[in-house]
Amino acid sequence: MVVFDAVTKTFGDPKSKTSFKALVGVDYIVPRGSISGIIGRSGAGKSTLIRLVNGLERPSAGKVAVDGVDVGALDEAGLRTLRRSVGMIFQHFNLLSSRTAYDNVALPLEIAGVSRAEIKQKVGPLLDLVGLGDKANSYPAELSGGQKQRVGIARALATEPKLLLSDEATSALDPETTQSILELLKKINAELGLTVLLITHEMEVVKTIASQVAVIDKGLIVEQGTTFDIFTNPRHETTRSLLSAAVGVKLPHWVTSGLKPEAAPGDRVLVRLVFFGDTAFQPLTARLVAAIGPDVNILAGTIEEISGQPFGSLVVSYPATPEVTARANQFYAETGLTTEVLGYVA
Repeated sequence: MVVFDAVTKTFGDPKSKTSFKALVGVDYIVPRGSISGIIGRSGAGKSTLIRLVNGLERPSAGKVAVDGVDVGALDEAGLRTLRRSVGMIFQHFNLLSSRTAYDNVALPLEIAGVSRAEIKQKVGPLLDLVGLGDKANSYPAELSGGQKQRVGIARALATEPKLLLSDEATSALDPETTQSILELLKKINAELGLTVLLITHEMEVVKTIASQVAVIDKGLIVEQGTTFDIFTNPRHETTRSLLSAAVGVKLPHWVTSGLKPEAAPGDRVLVRLVFFGDTAFQPLTARLVAAIGPDVNILAGTIEEISGQPFGSLVVSYPATPEVTARANQFYAETGLTTEVLGYVA
């Protein structure tokens, strides 16, 4: 649906020392019908990337294609046609305060020259779709943040786009409202077959709804793949840093402060066990105790859902003796558990 092919974006004169490369040789594909996420820190290039999709910016090199159309090669008339097939929702809603919810949703249709009768046929069902059928005559000042974003989503859908762009659309919302908006986006994706491309710095957003994800850092895509693979096995340092608080368990300081890289006599080893796929539903903790002995201490654990799949993480400790270590390693090999030695404590 969307293809970034060796895309570079430079701001300023490339020959000048003050020029800035916001994107450097980006290759990325957004499959049709998917919910795809691009994550990164502020200033990483996320917003520039998404502005290239609807022609608000043009690449300095490379090509951005939407449904086979080279966006950078379009003239103004071509861009207007493209933008009717690309909806966009924003962090701060961008609603007109002097217009009701109904009129805000109707605005892109009015601009496109749609008749008043046809607008009425479209706007009512769209407000119903986003759960605001009873708020048609309300002004933005009378709506909550979540309701304003729902109006923004309905407006983005008014021209029946093939692609929906989300630019930090939940960053200004509280966690409960964010969850309701994400559920709405999943519903729209499923019922309308709409392709969704979202950019965010919120890892929970991507973890909840995206099927695939790309990580951008300093204008480069440093890692990409399925959301589950990226979140459960991040390989790049930037990805690991971004996800450090979003996935798995964090040990208390009194434990981490005493961790050592090598074992001394009498020490215990701390091991993180990772459960996913078939292992997520097996009683492996009880079997671990049976395999290596009763002196196993569970320090922390969690189970969560990533892109619709279960993922669990458990931190245990046991004596760091050769005999116990050998039995534990044999158990891990037999069960296919993914493990990581975190260190040793006295």
